[in-house]
Amino acid sequence: MHSLDGHEIVVASHNAGKLREFADLMAPFGIEAKSAEEYGLPEPDETGTTFEENAYIKAFAAATATGLPALSDDSGLCVDALGGAPGVYTANWAEAPDGARDFGMAMQRAEVALQEVGAVDPAQRKGRFVAVICLAFPDGAAEYFRGEVGGTLVWPPRGELGFGYDPVFVPDGFEKTFGEMTAEEKHGWKPGQPTALSHRARAFQKFALARLDLARSAVK
Repeated sequence: MHSLDGHEIVVASHNAGKLREFADLMAPFGIEAKSAEEYGLPEPDETGTTFEENAYIKAFAAATATGLPALSDDSGLCVDALGGAPGVYTANWAEAPDGARDFGMAMQRAEVALQEVGAVDPAQRKGRFVAVICLAFPDGAAEYFRGEVGGTLVWPPRGELGFGYDPVFVPDGFEKTFGEMTAEEKHGWKPGQPTALSHRARAFQKFALARLDLARSAVK
């Protein structure tokens, strides 16, 4: 296993929302990390057909460009009534004609698709957020950590916190959407408090327990 001791970690993302969440999750561990954008790295084309493949593409590109370990995630919303769509194409559903990402449009697109298949009752509107974190090294070695959270899609969107599809997703066991939750509520995990809520927090928890001695000792 490659060591992380003494290494800075590159967060291989240009997504401001993801970078905020990674910063929140890393803060308790004092991890020194810079984003791919801070290194001036381009965004690689995500040509994979799984979350694991796309996470590796981003992490390995950053690792080879910087010579440092890189952490990336690929995540998405998988809706049961839509056959698992948008899945790995979650961000693509938000692509506007001008190339910008419009998640208001993406949420509307998901709602229209649900209406078209007659998914109007909560029991018909189940889905899950998935996040796969990849830790990649310049020599090509990689490790993967997967997190999922189930929930129900609601309409209209609720809340202005979070990002992406958060305002239409109510996690199982809760009444608030992710868009109505603070970062602390949404992640639901920190050292010494071993229950994670969000998909990214669950994936990061697995990474921390496997790779960060501080996390390992904090939950004993």
